[in-house]
Amino acid sequence: MPTDPVFAGITDEAADDLGGQIAALDTLGWRTIELRTVDRIPVADLTDERFDEVATRLAGKAIGVVCLASRIGGWGRPITSDFRHDLAELDVLARRARSIGTRYLRIMSYPGDGLCEDDWRRLAIARITVLAEHAERHGVTLLHENCSGWAGTSAERMLELLDEVASPALKLLFDTGNGVPHGYDGFDLLADIAGHVEHVHVKDADEHGFTLPGEGEARVADCVKLLQANGYRGAWSLEPHLALKPHEPGVLAHDAAATFVAAGRAMAGLFP
Repeated sequence: MPTDPVFAGITDEAADDLGGQIAALDTLGWRTIELRTVDRIPVADLTDERFDEVATRLAGKAIGVVCLASRIGGWGRPITSDFRHDLAELDVLARRARSIGTRYLRIMSYPGDGLCEDDWRRLAIARITVLAEHAERHGVTLLHENCSGWAGTSAERMLELLDEVASPALKLLFDTGNGVPHGYDGFDLLADIAGHVEHVHVKDADEHGFTLPGEGEARVADCVKLLQANGYRGAWSLEPHLALKPHEPGVLAHDAAATFVAAGRAMAGLFP
């Protein structure tokens, strides 16, 4: 029997502070969040006391946490970086994920930093194999996103990564809008991996930049239909990239909250 979609938000694109992030969810009427930063501090870097305050406040508002977005394998952690940073972040986030009621941690598969193709592939698979072993012991699931990294833009590589790592603690995260700025067809990629997708980020883009969901060239509505046809029942987590420059430090636009809410309403409008 069909169920209502679960809408979530990566709300540090609406406000830096937790109060502002919660307010954006309240305006949209959503009760689910994907945590990435609070007060511009990554979740893994919050003190235990501060994280406990965040968890308590979200619980008091009956807001569930669907995923913790890590920096593991991402833009600032190329394949040549110190792997100990990723293992340490995983340990912290796994503990926090369990305490806050989610099992999902977002990762990527490491920028190559100039390594040859064979070395990049070998090291990325080796690192993610170790990470998945740790995740399995912790009782959490790593979600590899189609973004930065060895397997970031290729369905073939994503499926190869899953096969090589061969762990129940590694699944896929599909971002509807990443294909446009990265130069590949996201819908075509999705057609090959849809059965392995465990979590979804929603954004849209065209040749000029990011747009409201449904107004760009990423075929977001078609992606939604394809995922639903393949049995996807997870959350749809809004990451509009309209009030900031992706992967760059900076201040949110003055209208970030209003823009986030507008993007959320546009996303919700794509569902029948």
